[in-house]
Amino acid sequence: MTIKAINARNQFQGTVRHIKRGDVVSEVEVDIGHHGTITSIVSTTSVDELGLKPGSPVIALFKSTEVALASFAPA
Repeated sequence: MTIKAINARNQFQGTVRHIKRGDVVSEVEVDIGHHGTITSIVSTTSVDELGLKPGSPVIALFKSTEVALASFAPA
């Protein structure tokens, strides 16, 4: 199956740099070029089903309905 289109506008194409596997969830670090890296926490089952490994090309998609900010207390 090939993705024709997707409505998520916040997306970066990248390459899997590193996977830290866990029993239930894994951390997947994606190199997105000059933008830096994005780390995603996904189920280990998804890592296996997607066939992810270092060097795999991926698209990091994200949506958020809220962004929280915190300020620093005066010194």
